[in-house]
Amino acid sequence: FFVFRSRHPSASSNFRFTMTSVGVPIKVLHDAEGHVITLETINGEIFRGKLIEAEDNMNVHMQDIIMTARDGKTSSLQHVYIRGSKIRFLILPDMLKNSPMLKRPLGARGLGTGRGKNVIVRAGVRGRARPLRGARGAPPAPAFRR
Repeated sequence: FFVFRSRHPSASSNFRFTMTSVGVPIKVLHDAEGHVITLETINGEIFRGKLIEAEDNMNVHMQDIIMTARDGKTSSLQHVYIRGSKIRFLILPDMLKNSPMLKRPLGARGLGTGRGKNVIVRAGVRGRARPLRGARGAPPAPAFRR
């Protein structure tokens, strides 16, 4: 099975919604629309049913649900709408492992070294980095002035 954990911040954190592009997990959640998913809320209730709609903030609309309460009692519901911040995790269908959102582009190269190491390497190539030690442990040579 394919498990997707919620990454919502706690109420005490300084989190603000920004107008950025939607991340890959949310796109995969949108791909799951029309399929049967399992959802657990933060209070322990489990909902299993057909995902009708998923919003970018993880609010979900489901239908034909079997709800399992914390005490184990099950009940059938026609429609349910669950706020995204109340979702602990989602179990999505296995077929979404083949989703195009989870594939790397064909022309993509390696993951790279990241910005931090790349800046250090480039500075060394340009002669802007001063070595801590010279060759074979000797003290560094004085800086060359142009």
